[in-house]
Amino acid sequence: MASNEEHYTLPRPSFDKPVKILIVVAPYYKQIAEQLVKGATEEIEAAGGFHEVIEVPGALEVPSAIGIAERLSNFDGYVALGCVIRGETTHYDTVCNDSSRGLTLLGLQGLCIGNGILTVENYEQARVRAEADGQNKGGGAAAAALHLVALARRWGGARKGVGFVPARDEYQLAGSSRGNDTA
Repeated sequence: MASNEEHYTLPRPSFDKPVKILIVVAPYYKQIAEQLVKGATEEIEAAGGFHEVIEVPGALEVPSAIGIAERLSNFDGYVALGCVIRGETTHYDTVCNDSSRGLTLLGLQGLCIGNGILTVENYEQARVRAEADGQNKGGGAAAAALHLVALARRWGGARKGVGFVPARDEYQLAGSSRGNDTA
């Protein structure tokens, strides 16, 4: 079992312009989710940022919601929150692996995401990790997102699309070349 042992944490980043963070939470275990959100919002506010919270049905939907938000909104970063507790079936493994893989793939495309989806054996492990006044994994996920936003701003540059979305002038319909039709 993980302890409350102190670990090194990076100093909180500072920003010239406030950051806007989307917190995507799967509130299946409501009390756990509330503590994760509390920790995340406190960390974002301490960095002078703004946040919005949305709920999705489960951990598997978190990466999809973040991908949709990236395509259709203007957030600087994202915090993924939720809790998956091992049950009697292999569904636990699927949810843990696929939600994590989805977030990692989005991150590799340049999104600034802090992963605070807890994957635990029992409710007590989740409670200890989620407590905003304890291990505060929600705050840790927000801090990770903020650090990535700080790096993105440091290195600058235009943001590109997510996934396999072609640029507007590259969009083609089957059987035609959009923009090149002579009819």
